Amino acid sequence: MTIPTRVRLIDVGPRDGLQNEKQPVPAAAKIELVHRLQAAGLKEIEVTSYVSPKWVPQMADNHEVMAGLSRQSGVRYSVLTPNLKGFDAALQDRPDEIVVFGAASEAFSQKNINCSIAESIERFAPVVEAARAAGIAVRGAMSCTVGCPYEGDIAPERVAYLAGLMKGIGVQRVDVADTIGVGTPRKVQAALEATLQHYGIDDISGHFHDTYGQALSNTLAALELGVWNFQSSVSGLGGCPYAKGATGNVATEDVVYLLHGMGIATGIDLDALVDAGAYISEQLGRPSGSRVARALLAKRAG
Repeated sequence: MTIPTRVRLIDVGPRDGLQNEKQPVPAAAKIELVHRLQAAGLKEIEVTSYVSPKWVPQMADNHEVMAGLSRQSGVRYSVLTPNLKGFDAALQDRPDEIVVFGAASEAFSQKNINCSIAESIERFAPVVEAARAAGIAVRGAMSCTVGCPYEGDIAPERVAYLAGLMKGIGVQRVDVADTIGVGTPRKVQAALEATLQHYGIDDISGHFHDTYGQALSNTLAALELGVWNFQSSVSGLGGCPYAKGATGNVATEDVVYLLHGMGIATGIDLDALVDAGAYISEQLGRPSGSRVARALLAKRAG
């Protein structure tokens, strides 16, 4: 398949990126980050999650953040809802899309949400049904599709199994995530091809972590299969609390630089995106996690 001429990016920085920060990030800063991302041209932004503040205290301000957004026409605002209670809480904030999550690894599923893969799907089924009935889109995040911190390598058959379960409960599109960043191009392609047994190419996105510096290589490998949806996190924010050693998501700035260098359109203003990353990095008191952003900021400074 020919490499796509256009790519759509979902920035997960405000939710997946910030959820594990130990220092409190004010709601106003999260709102400003979303505003800066949409001003830079992002058309899909994962904003927050509706989980127990006991488990993810950083997302306790979900209502405040959603209420404070100046929504832009043509931008899809998604939120994570792990159960019906979370969905009911999210409903009042009118998200465009909800996200449910499952793992291709049984051990990871048990460690992450204390149930088997099949049980997790049973939990999500009524959430998906309620969302679809309310006219809200549903995306499924499939974690550990290449490797697991507890099981090691994950067979493509396990990915196909999870994708089939997601499809069976009405999930409209899925993310193929290399949660701990151990993937290499051929392994990532195998996970994507397994997912293609149940979903069309337009309904699959790549979600790569950069633990071993392979995220951009894996992005290119996905492009070679025709994948044109990807998730990334501004300034490379994020990790996984249940995956020891997993570093941040691939930086949106780095992915955009790669794509633009290949002549692939994104609709994103890289300079404005770098500014958005610099803003949140300053709020967190540390340098940007994006190599591209650091280089461009240094060039600006002369």
